[in-house]
Amino acid sequence: MSLVTMNEILPAAREQGRAVGAFNIANLETAMAVIQAAEEEQSPVIVQVYERLFGNPGIRPLSVMALAAAEDAAVPVAVHLDHGASIDQVARAIRYGYTSVMFDGSKLGFEENVRLSRQVAAFAHAAGLSAEAEIGHVPMNHQDDIPLSDPDEAVEFAERTGVDLLAVSIGTRHGFYKSEPKIDVERCRRIADRLPIPMVLHGGSGTPMDKVQEVIRCGVAKVNIATEFQHRFIELLGRAAVEKGDTFLPVDRFMGPLI
Repeated sequence: MSLVTMNEILPAAREQGRAVGAFNIANLETAMAVIQAAEEEQSPVIVQVYERLFGNPGIRPLSVMALAAAEDAAVPVAVHLDHGASIDQVARAIRYGYTSVMFDGSKLGFEENVRLSRQVAAFAHAAGLSAEAEIGHVPMNHQDDIPLSDPDEAVEFAERTGVDLLAVSIGTRHGFYKSEPKIDVERCRRIADRLPIPMVLHGGSGTPMDKVQEVIRCGVAKVNIATEFQHRFIELLGRAAVEKGDTFLPVDRFMGPLI
């Protein structure tokens, strides 16, 4: 297969009432694990890199590895910048070869979020890529307030920015939940009824599967998973380290069973 943009996999997913998983990777092993799982399921997949890693000196080598793994995949793979924090980060992701970018201006005022998200969409489209933005705000699990997306604002935001997909806030949080989340499926449906583009569910880790399935039927076509996936990776890595004890094993053989 080949690298794809979101526009090549998500509109069809929404039309068919399904979603594509988007998993945050941090090294070659996590990237390969995502792609191999997608190949086993014969499903397209999204490999994404969180914006914090763009402050890491290893971001370019990581990006090169992720892109190479995606190019060799037997299924369509998009490589995406997740929660881009600045125009500079977006420009770097485009320069590195990412096929999709997100600018997260959800903590900004509405007009400023519109202005910057419109710029990002224009940059992405000029490069032949897809663009994601967020309206409302999906908080971290330690934050009490969840600024839910307003349907009227969501529609206006999408129309004025020209983004290809829109992340909405309907009650999810990033990280592991401390209590059962209250997912506003009806709010999701009201937005989707007026919004033709695919929607994105951030904070997918630990969200009850029945609610995930409901919002997918409403128009969510991309589901983000980071915490649950990376926690499992670390858990298995720690278990393997304990089992090996003082026995030496080359790093490539040690990491092999994790992918």
